[in-house]
Amino acid sequence: MRRNLILLALCQGLFLTNNVLFLAVNGLVGLTMAPMGWLATLPIMAYVVGGAASTGLVAKTQKQLGRKRSFELGIWVAIFSAALCVVAVWYRQFWLLVFATFVAGFYQANGQLYRFAAAELASPELRDKAVSWVLAGGLLGAVAGPNLASHTKDLFEVDFAGSYLSLTLVGLLALLLMHRIQFSDDAKSAKTKGAADPATQQLRAQGLTSHTTDKQEPINRPLADIMRQPVFLVSVLGASFGYGVMNLLMAATPLAMQVCGMPFSDAAFVLEWHVIGMFAPGFFTGHLIQRFGAVRVMLTGVFLNLVCIGIALSGTELYQFTLALFVLGVGWNFLFTASTSFSLQAYHPAERDKAQGAINFWVFFVMGLSSLGSGALVTSQGWQILNIVSVLPMMVLLVALLIYFLKYRPQTAS
Repeated sequence: MRRNLILLALCQGLFLTNNVLFLAVNGLVGLTMAPMGWLATLPIMAYVVGGAASTGLVAKTQKQLGRKRSFELGIWVAIFSAALCVVAVWYRQFWLLVFATFVAGFYQANGQLYRFAAAELASPELRDKAVSWVLAGGLLGAVAGPNLASHTKDLFEVDFAGSYLSLTLVGLLALLLMHRIQFSDDAKSAKTKGAADPATQQLRAQGLTSHTTDKQEPINRPLADIMRQPVFLVSVLGASFGYGVMNLLMAATPLAMQVCGMPFSDAAFVLEWHVIGMFAPGFFTGHLIQRFGAVRVMLTGVFLNLVCIGIALSGTELYQFTLALFVLGVGWNFLFTASTSFSLQAYHPAERDKAQGAINFWVFFVMGLSSLGSGALVTSQGWQILNIVSVLPMMVLLVALLIYFLKYRPQTAS
């Protein structure tokens, strides 16, 4: 189990290397190639929309091919799309770049399932920590992504062609690591052996019973029934709004810093500390979830997002960008990790693929809106208005969490 989780954490780090490099350079490349300035972040949006469009297909490949082969297929697509990005920037074809990042969304949809695979690789009492530990592997991406972008930016005569090319090597390394991971077929083994599903096992280990995991429920309910559960709705809101606000601010940061006259090296430095904030807490977030509960950790994540917005509104010096984005990263970690752990209570093993696919679809949907809105807002309205707009989804999430905590939390106590 330890070996598999370490390898999966490394794959998570390489996946985040791809993500962070895309976020660092796609907006800047788009700004130089887009027919209109407000389309600068369209390549970032295409990456997210590609992920949303791929969730159904990924759910099918996960079911038919299994975890390993589906994850390997996603990495092959990442290698192909990175090579296509090289061609796009070399010949200055903006719409080819958009298409290439859209295709790369298939890798994004696969990579977002690493955290769920981590829960399946661990024993019931360690599931929260396993999710947290694997997400902590993103620290590799925190360091590698921005530095790889910065050091390969001028590798060729065309800016950032070397950055995209480096991602093909990152993909090959990820393939080697993924090939060595042993995944178990949790859904089939639990069904055939009559074992309790992950949600029930987790709750029993914590001395809890849940209104969403009654033994009388069918083991393969319609997706609509799963999605109507309060625990599922809160999990989706936490994951999607947490990712959406993080993406809205992170995608706009390199553009805002360029407007302020700061070099790309400064933007890479800020993004590095942002992603460190995203994944460094992974070493203890699982413990906090077990100690205080997922809802309380999610509420803390909302508070940290609001603190980030306050810092960002206070000024546009380098230290303010750095501190705001670091706090934003920690807030995202609390929201996303706790939402993932919380969602495990909402479905049975046989419902795994469709439930996880639905969660990721809404995450990608909100990220897609925030990606396009990020470029449009920061280029037309400015950094201040962008941050003010970010308050709204956090307030909606805060209300949802408080309602759940006050109305449904007492029902989970044994």
